[in-house]
Amino acid sequence: MTNDEGNERPRKIIHVDMDAFYASVEQRDNPELRGLPVAVGYPAARGVVAAANYEARKFGVHSAMPSVTAQRKCPDLIFVRPRFDVYKAVSLQIRAIFAEYTPMIEPLSLDEAYLDVTENLKDMEIATEIAAEIRAKIKQVTGLNASAGISYNKFLAKMASDLNKPNGQAVITPKNGQAFVEALPVKKFHGVGPTTAEKMHRLGIETGADLKDKTLEFLVEHFGKSGPYFYGIARGIDNRQVKPDRVRKSVGAEDTFSEDIQSYGPAREGLQPLIEKVWGYCEANEIGAKTVKLKVKYADFSQITRSKTVPAPLQTIGDLEEVVGLLLAPIFPPRRGIRLLGVTLSSLERRTFGVAPQLRLAL
Repeated sequence: MTNDEGNERPRKIIHVDMDAFYASVEQRDNPELRGLPVAVGYPAARGVVAAANYEARKFGVHSAMPSVTAQRKCPDLIFVRPRFDVYKAVSLQIRAIFAEYTPMIEPLSLDEAYLDVTENLKDMEIATEIAAEIRAKIKQVTGLNASAGISYNKFLAKMASDLNKPNGQAVITPKNGQAFVEALPVKKFHGVGPTTAEKMHRLGIETGADLKDKTLEFLVEHFGKSGPYFYGIARGIDNRQVKPDRVRKSVGAEDTFSEDIQSYGPAREGLQPLIEKVWGYCEANEIGAKTVKLKVKYADFSQITRSKTVPAPLQTIGDLEEVVGLLLAPIFPPRRGIRLLGVTLSSLERRTFGVAPQLRLAL
C-alpha cells in the first residue's frame, strides 16, 4: 500500500453516499409520497429543509434552505417531519453491509462513509466491482439507492461520488486524477465552501489549474493551515487515511452568511443545518456529547463563544436544539450584525446502549 504520489500500489478508496437519504426513506415507507416533491423538515416560519428528494431539487429546493423559501419555489412541496431513529436504524443496516467487505470504514454522517478496500475481506481486486456489489446489496436490504465514487484518495473518491448521481458510480484513476482536478472549478471542490471559493476567485483562482499554479507559500499566506491541503489536492494528492472508529476530541460546523444577521429567527434558521450536521456525525459514529459550544462572529470580526456542559450525553437532536437555543437567545439583540455562527460538540464519548435515562437539561 502506498501514497498518492505514484509508487507501487495506489490505495483503493470508495466513498458511498446515499441518494437523498432522509427523503428516500420517507418515500420508501410511504408509497403515497413516491413521485412527489418531498422535503424532510418543518414547514414553520423558522423551519429549515433537512433533506429534499430529487423531485423537489428540480425546483431548486435543497438542504439548509429556509422552509418558507422552499415552499415558495415549490408550492406543491410536501413536508415530512424527520424520524432520526428510523434513519439511524437504516444506517446501521448499511454499515453492516460495508463491514462484509472491509473493517476500514470511516462514517461521515448517517448517509455517507469512506471505505478503504485496498485489502478487503472478499479478496476482490477491482474496487469498482466492490462498489457495485455494495450498492446492489444496499438496494436489496434497504430498498434505497446509493451512489459511489472510487479513487486512490479520499478527496477524489468524494468528488467521484457526485459525478453519476443518483444511483450511479464513477471512478477517477491515478492516470486521470490530475487532469480531472485541473479542469474542475474550485467552487465544486469538496472542502471549499462558498466563502473560500469567493476568496479564491478574488485571488484569480477559478479552477484546479489556477490553484496548482500557486506556490505553497502563497496558499499558506492566504488560507493558513488549509494551504497545504489545497496545495496537495490541486495536484491530485491527498494522503489522509481512512480512519475507522475514531473518536474526535470535538466535532463542529460553522457557516458565514451572505448578509449580516440582526435578529433571532434568521440566526436560529442558520444554525439548524449545522446542528443536523454535527448530530449526524455523532449518530453515525455512535458518539455522545456533553458539551455544546456556540460561536458567534460579528461584522467587525470580533467573536464570542458560549458553552454549556450537561450531566449526561445528549440523547436526541431535540436536546441539542434546546441547548443551542438557550445559548443563542441571550445574545439578542446583538451589539452589531452577525456574520458567522458555529456549533461545536465536545466531551465526546462512546455511547452505551440500553435504556437511556430521560435527560433533563438543568439550564
